[in-house]
Amino acid sequence: MSYLFRFVQTYQPSAAQTFFELEARFKELERRSSQFPQDRQSQLMSEGEPTNTLIWDGNFSSLQDLQGALKTIAEDPTHTALFEKQLSLIVAMRTEVCKILDL
Repeated sequence: MSYLFRFVQTYQPSAAQTFFELEARFKELERRSSQFPQDRQSQLMSEGEPTNTLIWDGNFSSLQDLQGALKTIAEDPTHTALFEKQLSLIVAMRTEVCKILDL
């Protein structure tokens, strides 16, 4: 069974440029290390969330793989430093875990 893990972050509209500059640095970090999960980012254009919302999606083949990825992220000092810079720009955030249905 596979899983989708999602970070949903709503950022200050006035800080969009800085927010996305930091996102680019996260992406660079992820590309340099195979230990980071492969992901994709998207920005809402319409829906129930504000359009100044970034969604980070990662697919995982098991909950153990998902937990391992979260551990890697949490223990990486560069990732932590980038997140600390970005945190002041975020007005709301949540995580979601979705089970992929094979119907």
